[in-house]
Amino acid sequence: MTTSPPRTDAPTRREQILKEAARLFAERGFHGVGVDEIGAAVGISGPGLYRHFPGKDAMLAELLVGISERLLDGGRLRVAEAGGAPEALLASLIDGHIDFALDDRPLITLHDRELDRLKDEDRKRVRQLQRQYVELWVDVVRALHPEAGEPEVRAAVHAVFGLLNSTPHLRTPLDRADLERLLRSLAHGALAALDAPAP
Repeated sequence: MTTSPPRTDAPTRREQILKEAARLFAERGFHGVGVDEIGAAVGISGPGLYRHFPGKDAMLAELLVGISERLLDGGRLRVAEAGGAPEALLASLIDGHIDFALDDRPLITLHDRELDRLKDEDRKRVRQLQRQYVELWVDVVRALHPEAGEPEVRAAVHAVFGLLNSTPHLRTPLDRADLERLLRSLAHGALAALDAPAP
């Protein structure tokens, strides 16, 4: 499985601000959180945040555009490293998305609730990045299921995303390893349905 190299340096102040902003926005909604609260969460004054961001809108845009860029870049790296082996690539894409779904739950919630608050150009950028990420998956799933029609392949890919991106709503006693196994099984099960005979 492809993973990013472990970071040995501490997160920057900007990264700390974004992490706390994501958590607070996900918990209480974009309009339910003030700049002073975000500042307090990272140990600086609210006005001090303006040295890093022009305002909450800029934080939201960087969070949602940033995670879309990260998913696409990670997917492209996995494609390059798989060397044309679709089974290995699919497993790698699933593992990468599971890592995102478990590590970045506040961003999933934020996307679901607050995407429409972005400026048009930022929202279009997020959608463009997401479409490119979907295409990575569609290409590999079509290679593995050549008999399936394109609408079915796209529906299956979106079903996998729906399953994996439901993690913010999970209330389970499972530990991380067991949850990863469960999500991996569900994802593969959704895609295996492409081989099932039509009812």
